[in-house]
Amino acid sequence: MKIACHDLVDRMIEQEYPSLFSLYRTLHQHPELSEMEEQTALTLSTSLETAGYTVTTGIGGFGIAGVLDTGPGRTVLVRADMDALPVLEETGLSYASTETTVDWNGRSVPVMHACGHDLHMTILAGVARVMAALQDWWSGRLVLVGQPSEERVSGAAAMVRDGLYNTVGTPDALLALHVAAEYPVGTVIYTEGVSSAGAESFDLKIFGVGGHAAHPNKAIDPIVIAAETILLLQTVVSREIDPQAFAVLTVSSIHTGSKHNAIPGEVELTLNIRFFSPGVRDHLISAIERITASVARGAGVPEERLPMLTLLDESAPPMICDPALAGVVIPAIRAVVGEEQVIAVPPSSGSEDFGAFGAVDPPIPICYFRVGSVDPNSTHPPAFLHSGKFSPDAEGVIKNGVRAMSIALLALLGEERY
Repeated sequence: MKIACHDLVDRMIEQEYPSLFSLYRTLHQHPELSEMEEQTALTLSTSLETAGYTVTTGIGGFGIAGVLDTGPGRTVLVRADMDALPVLEETGLSYASTETTVDWNGRSVPVMHACGHDLHMTILAGVARVMAALQDWWSGRLVLVGQPSEERVSGAAAMVRDGLYNTVGTPDALLALHVAAEYPVGTVIYTEGVSSAGAESFDLKIFGVGGHAAHPNKAIDPIVIAAETILLLQTVVSREIDPQAFAVLTVSSIHTGSKHNAIPGEVELTLNIRFFSPGVRDHLISAIERITASVARGAGVPEERLPMLTLLDESAPPMICDPALAGVVIPAIRAVVGEEQVIAVPPSSGSEDFGAFGAVDPPIPICYFRVGSVDPNSTHPPAFLHSGKFSPDAEGVIKNGVRAMSIALLALLGEERY
C-alpha cells in the first residue's frame, strides 16, 4: 500500500508540474507586499477553486481558506504565506520581477519574492490537486490557507482574530513548510520543540532640547543620549541574560537631524528582539525601558520628556513544533525521501508568525518543516533569503515540497490506509 500511494503522489506531481511551474512564474513575476496581496490572493484562490475546494476570501485582510471535506476524520490545516519583500530582484531570471509599488511609508520600492513565498503558494496549489485526486485514500477535512503579511509577522494572528476557525472549523493539526536556502534540493529539515525564535519590534523616540551646534551648552543633545543608550543596550544580552539562554537585541536604525549646525530635538530608533522563552522577552523589554529612561535622566531630560518606547503590531511568539505531531509527519516523510535526506537541526534565531495559528485556547499542535532549495549541481554559493539574488531550484523545490506535504497529510488523514 505504501509504495502504491507514493507512486500515485509522484505521478500526480509529474502530471501537474508544467501547470504548477506556470503558476509559479506568474506569482514570481507579480509579487505584492504585506497587506497588499489582493491579486496574489485572487490567483491562489482561483487555483484552489479549480481544484474543487470551497474558498473563503478576505480573512484578516487578503487571507484565503480553501476547504475540501471528504468525510469523517481529522481537520488538518496547511498554510502558505503570500507576501513579498521590498527588494530589487537581481537574479537574471527570464521571469524576474520588475514590479514596483508604494510601500507603507509612501515610498516607491521594488518588490520581489525573495523569501520563497511564491514557491510555498505553488506547493499549496500542488498539494490541493494531489489530495483532491487521492480522495479515496483519506477521510477528513483539509483546509488550505493563503496567509497575508507574514513578513510583518501579523497576518496569522489577524486571520485568527477575524474568525478563521469560525469559518473553516478548528483544526486538529497545523502544518506549514518553508524553503531552506542553505540545504540541497531533496532534503527535509525539521526541529522538534522550540523551532524558531519569538520576535518583537519597537519604535523608540529619544527626546532632547534642540539648539545651535555652536552653543551645545544651551541644548540637551539627543544624539549623544541615543549613542550612549545604544552602547548600553548591547550589554543587556551579555551581562543580564543567562548565558545558557537565547537572546538577541538589535538596534536596527537611527534617524535624526537635518542641518550640519543644528542639534535636533529628538532621535528616532527602531529595535528588534529575539527570544525562545517569555521570561527572556520580558527581561529584554524591562531592560530597554530601564536603560533608556536612566540615560535620559542622567542627561537632564525632564520627566515629561523621557523616551517613548512603542511596541509594534509585528510580533511573533516562539514557534513550537509538537513532538507527537512530528512523530507522525516526519517518519512518513522519511520513509519516502530517505533516512539521510531528513535532517534534525537546532532552533533557528529567525522568526515566523505561523505559530499564531496554534496560539489559541486550547492550543493547536503545529508541525513545521523546511525543504532544501539549492541546486546540487550549481557551482556558485547560494544566495540567502531576503537577497535580491535569491534564486532557488524551482523545479526541485516544487516537486519535493508537494511530495513531502502530501505524504504528511496522507499520514495524518489516512493512517489506516497509508
